[in-house]
Amino acid sequence: MPITHLLYLHGFRSSPQSVKAQKMAAVMANRYPTVHWWCPQLPPSPQDAMAMLEKGVADWPAASMAVIGSSLGGFYATTVAERHGCKAVLLNPAVDPARDLAHYIGEQTTWQNPDEHFFFEAHFVDELRALQPGPLKSPQHYLALIAKGDEVLDWREMAVRYAGAQLRLLEGGDHALSDFDVHLPAILNFLDLT
Repeated sequence: MPITHLLYLHGFRSSPQSVKAQKMAAVMANRYPTVHWWCPQLPPSPQDAMAMLEKGVADWPAASMAVIGSSLGGFYATTVAERHGCKAVLLNPAVDPARDLAHYIGEQTTWQNPDEHFFFEAHFVDELRALQPGPLKSPQHYLALIAKGDEVLDWREMAVRYAGAQLRLLEGGDHALSDFDVHLPAILNFLDLT
């Protein structure tokens, strides 16, 4: 079934102004204007982020909605997909953000706007732990793009976490998926948007 609603979730310290989010927004606006597109700025609190997302997609049809998530957004996307049974595209997804982000407690800036500050609180780590979605119920609903050259996350851990999903293990590459344009056709095809 073609996608009618698409959610894009950015990563930690990122925003809807990220290169990938902007490219995806442009593709959707230019080629699929009838698809409902939502790329929100996620609050620092994982609990608040998930509450906002659940409220935002509450009326979306599970059979024709999908979610794309990058890094921490990939973790959130997995949680959304597991709750709603929808398709998900994951871009170098965070597997254990509670562990990884425990090192980032304190004041942070966003990549796209260094003047924009937020505080990552210690209890956010517990919130992440509470959101851990567990084993994938329907691995075939996932497409995971995983760069072996990711300098932030371990590609092997991602590949194990999403075993059974459609995996695209990319030689080299980086955490930001700087060659995102190359992967757009595969993403659109997986979402039945071609």
